[in-house]
Amino acid sequence: MEQTIDIQKPTEKIYKDRAIWLGTFLGGPLVAGYFIAENFKVFGEYDKAKKTWIYTVIATIILFGGIFLIPDNVKIPNQIIPLIYTGIASYLLKHFQGQNIEIYINSGGEFFSWWRTVGIGLIGLVITFVLIFGFALLSDTTSTVGTNTHTYGIMKHEIAFDKNNISESEVNKIADGLIKTTFFDDAVTKYVYAKKVNNNFELSISCDKSVTSSSATLAPFIQLRNNLQTLFPDNKIVFNLVVDKLDNVVKRLE
Repeated sequence: MEQTIDIQKPTEKIYKDRAIWLGTFLGGPLVAGYFIAENFKVFGEYDKAKKTWIYTVIATIILFGGIFLIPDNVKIPNQIIPLIYTGIASYLLKHFQGQNIEIYINSGGEFFSWWRTVGIGLIGLVITFVLIFGFALLSDTTSTVGTNTHTYGIMKHEIAFDKNNISESEVNKIADGLIKTTFFDDAVTKYVYAKKVNNNFELSISCDKSVTSSSATLAPFIQLRNNLQTLFPDNKIVFNLVVDKLDNVVKRLE
């Protein structure tokens, strides 16, 4: 249950529930944590203020970490997530501070202005964007560590690979095979990602989403894989036909 306090002569200002709702919606969960923690300080509950910041940081990490895990094909309206964490912040405020806020008001206490609330919300918005951008940049950098890209021919066909997984000499042999089978031609630039799984060479080939629409559109890739396989008798060749990104495999040929 919420612990009530006895406020004799309020000399400091607090944030009211509607202001916290607006500030949180604008600036995110970090702003909600700031508002609630500042109120706890005014009420003399410093230990709860510290715990609020701990829970706020953990919740923020979980929230935005979860957002990055949402698949690209799942569309969520932009307002849904802010409304959810704002609703949660509003509930927590009423549950843990509602009675104390009422006592504070009845004792003549004052609220911070709307301008201050909006200003803090906007500052929180900037901080949140910086954190998201930094996390995205770090994730992108991490995902590309050890990755090389070699180009071949006048069309600069690309083979990307992880140098810790497959050697450059093996990648060059694969490129030679793709040239001999005329996949790497002088007409259209092709993009391939190569990796080695045990003794198999798996090639992820960027394709149009219509590649699986009929046997006729798939046939050239089947023939290409078979032709390439004859050049690598000691290594099984596997094709992953991908659309837009490596993990979106629409067809696997082996």
